Amino acid sequence: MLEIKNVYKTFNAGTVNEKVALRNLCLHLKPGEFCTVIGGNGAGKSTMLNAVAGVWPVDEGQILIGGEDVTKLPEYKRAAYLGRVFQDPMMGTAPTMQIEENLALAARRGKARTLRISITKAEREEYAERLKILDLGLEDRLTSKVGLLSGGQRQALTLLMATLKKPKLLLLDEHTAALDPKTAAKVLDATDRIVAQDQLTTLMITHNMRDAIAHGDRLIMMYNGHIVVDVSGEEKKKLTVEQLLALFSQASGSDEADDKLLLS
Repeated sequence: MLEIKNVYKTFNAGTVNEKVALRNLCLHLKPGEFCTVIGGNGAGKSTMLNAVAGVWPVDEGQILIGGEDVTKLPEYKRAAYLGRVFQDPMMGTAPTMQIEENLALAARRGKARTLRISITKAEREEYAERLKILDLGLEDRLTSKVGLLSGGQRQALTLLMATLKKPKLLLLDEHTAALDPKTAAKVLDATDRIVAQDQLTTLMITHNMRDAIAHGDRLIMMYNGHIVVDVSGEEKKKLTVEQLLALFSQASGSDEADDKLLLS
């Protein structure tokens, strides 16, 4: 479902601020695979997601989604393949609109606009049913303004909106980093349920090593712009944080770990 082939990306090339963000990056995700991504600051995690999303062009290599080469496609055209949730809970929703109106916008993404009743009774029932998966009671608040919700509730709603059309690939860019631990756990539980229910191919960036181990069926760790650890199946299930750090040290040839990575 996703193929990243020998991708390179350098920022500010030829200047004193030159930074090689991705170097010969290769990754292949099978349909329905849920892969967590971890690594220190500057490892290339967000650069990889932005390269897949088309935020900027890559210098070399290919990116394929669902077997289609999207390397040269602009960001707005790649949006048809993707669902994405950002770190900031305020980014994915319209605060002055109702919950059901936000969901209607997400459901009609890419469709032609027509003059008809804005939200039908059948659509309203469908939205209420989908909201139940979040386990936040939002199915009883369809007409509430989104701006009145907590950060965690808004992020959970953003997640639901990003997956309403069942994208070929779901990108989660540290989508629980701005939430308190209890709320983050709820959003992660909702993530697991939605990904499993819709069998979504998913890339989830996190700084939390325990979350990276506990969620998904595959884990990759990035360092210096490429993948240095790649574990899945039973090997991933049995991993501990200490073993993951040891794997990182062995693969990277470095005993250094980012403070944020260690503290989380």
